Amino acid sequence: MAISSSPLPRPSSPPPLPDPCDPDLVRSLLRLSREISRFEPPKSLQNRNFSSIARKSKLLALFFEELLRDSTPDLPRYASLCLKEILLVLQRFKALLGDCSTRSRMRLLLQADTVANEFHELTLELSILLDILPLAELDVGEDVRDLVDMVRRQCRRSTAAVDPAEATLRGEIFDIIREIEREIVPDRSKLEAVFEKLGLDDSRSCRNEIESLEREIGDRVAEKWTAAMIALVGLVRYAKCVLYGASTPKAESAGKFSFSATDLAVPADFRCPISLELMRDPVVVASGQTYDRESISRWIASGHATCPNTGQALTHTNLIPNKALKNLIFQWCREQHVPFVGVDPGNGGRATAVSANKAALEAARMTASFLVQKLAASSSTEAANRVVHELRQLAKSGSDNRAFVAEAGAIPLLLPLLRSDDPGLQVNAVTALLNLSILEANKRRIMRADGGVDGIVDVMASGATWRAKENAAATILSLSSIHVYRRRLGRNRCVIDRLVNLVKVGPTSTKKDALAAILSLAGDRENNARLVEGGVVEMALGAAEVAEEAVAVLAAVAKRGGAEAVGKAEGSTAKLVQVLRRGSDWARESAAAALVLVCRRAGVSAVAELAATPGIEWVIWELMGSGTERAKRKAAALCRICRRWTAAVETDRTAAFSAVTITASTTAVAQA
Repeated sequence: MAISSSPLPRPSSPPPLPDPCDPDLVRSLLRLSREISRFEPPKSLQNRNFSSIARKSKLLALFFEELLRDSTPDLPRYASLCLKEILLVLQRFKALLGDCSTRSRMRLLLQADTVANEFHELTLELSILLDILPLAELDVGEDVRDLVDMVRRQCRRSTAAVDPAEATLRGEIFDIIREIEREIVPDRSKLEAVFEKLGLDDSRSCRNEIESLEREIGDRVAEKWTAAMIALVGLVRYAKCVLYGASTPKAESAGKFSFSATDLAVPADFRCPISLELMRDPVVVASGQTYDRESISRWIASGHATCPNTGQALTHTNLIPNKALKNLIFQWCREQHVPFVGVDPGNGGRATAVSANKAALEAARMTASFLVQKLAASSSTEAANRVVHELRQLAKSGSDNRAFVAEAGAIPLLLPLLRSDDPGLQVNAVTALLNLSILEANKRRIMRADGGVDGIVDVMASGATWRAKENAAATILSLSSIHVYRRRLGRNRCVIDRLVNLVKVGPTSTKKDALAAILSLAGDRENNARLVEGGVVEMALGAAEVAEEAVAVLAAVAKRGGAEAVGKAEGSTAKLVQVLRRGSDWARESAAAALVLVCRRAGVSAVAELAATPGIEWVIWELMGSGTERAKRKAAALCRICRRWTAAVETDRTAAFSAVTITASTTAVAQA
């Protein structure tokens, strides 16, 4: 059989994907051109570019309507290709217009040159496409062809020039920033004129502008302009207070106070237990607890050798980066549009923080001084509430802001407001003090101020809302991070009584803050006798819904002289064993530590009760296998204690049996 020598047929190439039919293409062009023509420019910004493309789009819409005059236009192939490219250009125009509409006005003004150039380049592309569009082959009227030709000529004349009015406005803003850098207070009339041109003509628009700028800084959308944007945030915040007064506080909810720029509640796991702020560089210490590097470094540098959270002695002072938690915090910040000042884990480890520049610092200082003066002159509760709310917001982030507010004299003015009958004013005042107390120098100011601690205690006792009481307890926690203040607070019986009461009757979030403050006070041995007298042991045993914090308090009290009190408390051993069985890793670790201390220092009755607990051997063995490193060590100690007790009991039983046997034998011999 002969084999054909003809070449094998090549496989045919796959057919091209079908293009949208001409009617759909023209309808898309018509819809897009109409959408572009309806875009409204930001007030006083990019008016020329917005108006120019809007006019051109309206004229092109007439052209597309003419093409659709026939319900099924059959376009020449070359014309169809040109219209598809025009569709892409119009889509890019729409995206650019949308981006400009959502930018902060300050950034849009800073980037006026870049934006003008983008409009110019797209306009030239549209001009080229209209040049090559075969109008003669399209079934449109002469007047419509004239309109398209006019649009083409207009596009050709496009330039990338910035509107002179915008250039002048940008220069005026930078003049004001330079004045602030030289510590010159800006002229009010000049400031008012600039902000009116920008369309920032009330407190709400200024607040929105601040949030937009902070979000853009955090997202690093314009790194070239970051320093200027930081300065502008300070300028807008200052102008907002000076020109439009303090804004009306938002209605307070029962939720936790927040530290983020957008007033979002920061997840508890993301807050440093020492500073109560969002952690930027979380690290793990020898006890297994996580803290922000800056806070725990200060703690160790001040001479402390214990874990602030658990009171456990640190075997070493190495700080191990918690990369997993940092990634979670960074992701949360990006999702919530909260600026993350730290190291971007997805940015090659490069720092994303931007240090505040001199203009921003001076603007913050002027803002703080202005607000404190307003607070001193406030003649009504409503006016005071507005100002205190602004001070609270200013002190929410940044050590510099906290220092400026305190240096301006805010603390003595805030303290009397803690006893205000107005719930909103009271919660704003106590939260402002809490935010200020994060700075160490301000702790000293609060502790030394007349009525400082007493005012905070009064809020814990008779605050109008649970939020006020909760933040008062958090303020005690913040103040007690300094050893000398921890001892002073512990000597104040009212502080302990109020914290204990909050744990007994408060909601869960309040219980946690109160227990955290008690745990901090328990870090000083001198305080423990007072804590025991104040009923802390019984209170902790009854706080079932916050077992982690409660058991940590029991362990801290037992470690510093209160082991006997813990052991004698009714049901303490059973409660601690229950936590060993079902608690979290941290709770089981604390429970094991407390049980070891109780068994060693509270006498044989505690050991006997523990050893008699059904299944205790299995619980201890399970903890030795799956607990934290510290929990494993404590479980091993418990195992040895139970074994020794069992051996002693067996020895006593043997001795007792031998004594009975000898007595019986002697009696029998005597009778014989």
